[in-house]
Amino acid sequence: DLAKKKTYPALLDLWMDGLLPPQTVICGYARSEKKDADFKKQIMPYLLKKVDKKAAKDFLKICVYRSGQYSDAAALKKHSEEMTKKFHKNPSVENRVFYFALPPNAFIDTAASVKAGGMSPNGFNRLIVEKPFGHDLESAEKMGADLGAIFDESYLYRIDHYLGKEMVQNMMILRFGNSWLEPIWNRNFVKAVVISFKEDIGTMGRGGYFDKSGIIRDIMQNHLMQVLSVIAMEPPERISGPDYSNLVRDKKVALLKCIEPWSMANSVIGQYVSNGSEPGYLEDPTVPKGSNCPTFACTVMKINNDRWQGVPFIMKAGKALNQRRAEVRVQLKSPPNGAAVFNLESEEQIPYNEIVLRLQPEEAIYVKTNVKRPGLATELIQSELDLSYSSRYKDEKNPDAYTRLILDVLRGKQATFVRQDELVEAWKIATPLLKEVEESKVKPTDYVFGTRGPKEADVLIQKAGFVVDKNYKWNKA
Repeated sequence: DLAKKKTYPALLDLWMDGLLPPQTVICGYARSEKKDADFKKQIMPYLLKKVDKKAAKDFLKICVYRSGQYSDAAALKKHSEEMTKKFHKNPSVENRVFYFALPPNAFIDTAASVKAGGMSPNGFNRLIVEKPFGHDLESAEKMGADLGAIFDESYLYRIDHYLGKEMVQNMMILRFGNSWLEPIWNRNFVKAVVISFKEDIGTMGRGGYFDKSGIIRDIMQNHLMQVLSVIAMEPPERISGPDYSNLVRDKKVALLKCIEPWSMANSVIGQYVSNGSEPGYLEDPTVPKGSNCPTFACTVMKINNDRWQGVPFIMKAGKALNQRRAEVRVQLKSPPNGAAVFNLESEEQIPYNEIVLRLQPEEAIYVKTNVKRPGLATELIQSELDLSYSSRYKDEKNPDAYTRLILDVLRGKQATFVRQDELVEAWKIATPLLKEVEESKVKPTDYVFGTRGPKEADVLIQKAGFVVDKNYKWNKA
C-alpha cells in the first residue's frame, strides 16, 4: 500500500526532475512471487495520477521486482549481483539505498540479510526504516539495540514523513531567518502553544489495524512530537553545512529531555460514537468488541527549561472530528497595559495575537493581528497577515514529503530523520500515559462523529491557559 501510494510516486517525481542518477535501478523485493509485468501493472494506476502513460512506462523501465524471504541473505545477494551485471555493467561506484517498508518483526532479519548479502563494496549503503519504531519504550530500546548491532547510526534513516512536509521544513527558516520572531519565541511573550491533528474520517474498516496502536502511538508520539521538537528546540549552531544534521538533532534531543512524561492527570482520551449516519468506532467489524482504544487524545505538557518554563504546550489528535487539519498555534500574551490604553474593562477584551502554521490540507502561515476597523469609530478588530501557499506560490512546485525525504537520503542529509536517542526520549514521554491507559483499562470519553471531540478536552485546554476566540474565522486571502 505504501509502495503504490507513496514510495513509487515519490521516486517518479525524482526521476521526472532528473534527480536520480542515469543508471538507477529500482528493485522491489518481497515474499510474494509475481512477474515484473504484474508488479508494474499494480503500480501503474498510481503513477498515472502524476504523469501520462508514456512517461509512466518510461519510468517503469528502471523498475523490476524480485521475490525472496527477508531472512534469505543468499537470495538477496543473488538479486543484488543481478542488478549490478544487468543494469549497471559493473560500475566503479555503486550506491545502494534499502527501503524497509516492513512489519517490525522483519526489521532485524532483513537488516542482517542486507549486511550479509546486499551491501555495495564500492559506494554508500543507506537504510530507510519506516515506523513503527517500537510499541513502547522497552520495545523501542530493544529494536534500537538489535538494529544498532548490525548498522550504526550513519547508515540509518528512520523516516517520519511529517519531517518532509513543506511547512515543517519551513519552521527552522521561519524561526532562525527572521530577526523579529526569535526574540518573542519564549515564555516572556508566548501564552500557550497548541499542536493539533484532526481527521474528518473514521477507521473506514481498518479499525483492527488501528486498534493495535491507537491515536497516541499512531500520531502523537511520532508525528506531532517531531513538530514539537522543531518548534520548541534551542537554535542549533547551523542548519546547513558540515555536520548540521547532528547539530539539529542534538537540540531536538535536548528539548525532549526537558518534557515531563504524560499522564492522565493532564490528559483526556476519547472514542467516537455514531452520529446516526456514520458508524461509531466499536461498530467497525474489524475492531475488537468492547475495545478501549482511544481515537482521540489531548494532553497538556510542561517543558522545564529557561525558554519555556510555565508555558503550556497542548497536543491533541483525533479521528472522526469536524474537519481535516494539522496545525501549530502559538498564542501570544496580551499587550502590557492594554486595557488602560484602549479604555477597556479587562485585557481579555483584546483578542490574543496568534502565529498559525497550517501543515495541511492547504499550507499557510498567518498572524492574527489586531487592527482598527475601517470607518470613523476607533474600534479594535482582529484580522490576519496571511501567507497562503496556494495563492502566493501557485506556480511553484510543492513536492510530496516522501519525495523530499528520499532525496535527502540520496544526498546523505540525516537532519530530517529520527535518531535513536531522539526516539528513546520521545517514548520516555509517551509510555507512562500509554501504560496508565492500558493497564488501568481507562475508558475513553465518548464523542459524536463529526464534532470537535470530547468537551472535556476543551475544558482542559481552557484550564491550561489557551483562549479560543469563538468569534474569529480565518478566511484565506
